[in-house]
Amino acid sequence: MAAPGWKFYDADDYHPEENRMKMEKGIPLNDQDRIPWLCNLHDILLRDVASGQHVVLACSALKKVYRDILIRGKDGGPLKCEQMRKDKQPAEVKLLVVYLSGSFEVISGRLLKRKGHFMPPELLQSQFDTLEPPSDPENFIQINVDKNLSEIIATIMGTLR
Repeated sequence: MAAPGWKFYDADDYHPEENRMKMEKGIPLNDQDRIPWLCNLHDILLRDVASGQHVVLACSALKKVYRDILIRGKDGGPLKCEQMRKDKQPAEVKLLVVYLSGSFEVISGRLLKRKGHFMPPELLQSQFDTLEPPSDPENFIQINVDKNLSEIIATIMGTLR
């Protein structure tokens, strides 16, 4: 859900079929799987932001390098994206990371209630193992998922003002 006037993207909608199939089989994604997907998301964000559109992206950018790719595209990561920017200019997206933190037990309980998603709950441990929580100097806020949805939204909106 995005604020009025903001465009919303769920990063899971942009996973290539190979990534979806791998996760459905219970195989965790690696950097080689994720980086082209993140580069594509960066390009989407850059296009919208360049046109003056405010954007919300729901994305499990688990590592700092993944968040750097969302900001800077291929130049943010150690591996180069297949797509080369024609202008060769660094193109950055201003990004506020909203880090929704929670215990394994709470998040696992929520995943078990989720229906019709390609990532099985059994992959959650691999995501916790991969997680590099945001830290300074990253532009982020941390919100515990134990809060109710209206509190979480109010915190995010207050930060954006």
